[in-house]
Amino acid sequence: MPRPRNKTDLIKAANEQYDKLLEFTNSMSETELNTDFDFSNDPKKKERHWGRDKNLRDIFVHLYEWHQLMLRFLENNAKGDYKSFIPEPYTWKTYGEMNQAFYEKHQQTSLEEARKMLEKSHKEVLAKAMQFSEAELFEKGVYKLDGTSVLGSYFVSVMPSHYDWALKKLKAHRKNLS
Repeated sequence: MPRPRNKTDLIKAANEQYDKLLEFTNSMSETELNTDFDFSNDPKKKERHWGRDKNLRDIFVHLYEWHQLMLRFLENNAKGDYKSFIPEPYTWKTYGEMNQAFYEKHQQTSLEEARKMLEKSHKEVLAKAMQFSEAELFEKGVYKLDGTSVLGSYFVSVMPSHYDWALKKLKAHRKNLS
C-alpha cells in the first residue's frame, strides 16, 4: 500500500484498510479468537507491541485510543491550544509507555464493546479528515502543527497505516496457530 499523499488517496486507503481489517477479523475462527497471541518464538518480533497485545480486543482498543488521540489533537488545535499529538507526560520517545497504559485501561473492555468503540471512532476520524481541504491536509505550513509534518500524515498514521499494522499482527497470529 503506497502512503497516501492526497485527500482522495487518504480517504480511499482508510476505508480499504479498515474494510480489510474487519473482513479478516470476521473470518477469525473461535480458536483464533480464543487463543492469546504468542510471538515469543519469533526473533524478528521484538518490538514491545508483539508482547503487549494478547487478543483482538487489545488490537481494537489500541486503534480506538489512537483515534481518540487524533480527535483530541484536532479539538485542541481548533481552540488554538497547540499541544503535541502525544499527550503529556508522554513523548514520541516514550509513547510505548502510553500504549501500555491504553492496554491496561481496557482489560475489562469486552471484545464486542471494543468493536463498537472502534467502529464509531473510525467514522469520527474519517469524517474529520473529510472536513479538511487538500491544502490543509497535505501542504506544509497550512495547518499549524508542532513539527514539520503535514496534518494528513497524522491521519494516515492513525487510520490506514495503523489498520495495516493490526492486520499484519492478526495474520501472524493466524500463521502461528496453523
